Amino acid sequence: MKKITYLFLSLLSVATFAQQVSSENVKTILSTLASDEMKGREIGTPENDYAANYIAKLFKENNLEYCVGDSYLVPFDYKGQTVYNVCGIKKGKSEKTLGFSGHFDHIGTNKKPGDNIYNGADDDASGITTLIGIAEYFKNKKPEFSMVYMAFNGEEKGMLGSTAITADKKLDKIYSNLSALFNFEMVATESEFGKNAVFITGDEFSDLDELFNDHAENGLKIYPDPYASEQLFYRSDNVSFVKKKIIAHSISTADMSKIKHYHQVNDDMTIVDLENLTQIINNFGKTLEKLSPKNFNPKYNDKVKFN
Repeated sequence: MKKITYLFLSLLSVATFAQQVSSENVKTILSTLASDEMKGREIGTPENDYAANYIAKLFKENNLEYCVGDSYLVPFDYKGQTVYNVCGIKKGKSEKTLGFSGHFDHIGTNKKPGDNIYNGADDDASGITTLIGIAEYFKNKKPEFSMVYMAFNGEEKGMLGSTAITADKKLDKIYSNLSALFNFEMVATESEFGKNAVFITGDEFSDLDELFNDHAENGLKIYPDPYASEQLFYRSDNVSFVKKKIIAHSISTADMSKIKHYHQVNDDMTIVDLENLTQIINNFGKTLEKLSPKNFNPKYNDKVKFN
């Protein structure tokens, strides 16, 4: 009997561990997107296209379906050139959907001697890594919500990708069922609230953070925006969805009082807290497992501006 019990507990332990996203996978994804070979992933460059195709490959590996057509790549026009957003969906037990997003473009290179590559590890390879990590967490699960994963292009040029994809009528069925969007923007470092903690932009406009925190696992917490005066809620890709009256907030860990790497060439793997990011990804996954259309239906209040 003891041997059977031990075997059962061992198998349970393996199954539990298998649910975890490993720090090695997190490092691989983030370091690939932020590598020198990507040359800063500026929209319109071959490296930006390569990043889009790499994300599409990861979506396929994590068993996501196409959002539209026969590809994860969703094209739009940039200065007469075809560029891409990336979109994948996982069907859950309900058509009601949660969205996870981030932008994969960055600002490229400069012509100065020495290190001239803006790797964009935090901004925003970390956000893309987070949404792919969540997709990996649910790879072999069927969540209560369906889940849509969107990697936006052209954020650095004025939120071009998120503007284009929200205007795509072929995705209207997804948007009509979208209960909330979590847009991950710069989550590579420890927040001013400590480890395993993030903040939400525009917390005063909806009850998303309160509802999420009610079910949060392993001490994960979403804190109110400490930089409300900066109006970050209206300055990231989430605003493209706000204009469609969809609950959409950006999630970040960026400590504005300490960050010295924003749009600098030192935004590379040396500033990434892999342990903290991996913990956040796994605890988001554990929390999302507990959410359903019955217990998570956030609403805007009358303070938000939709235009």
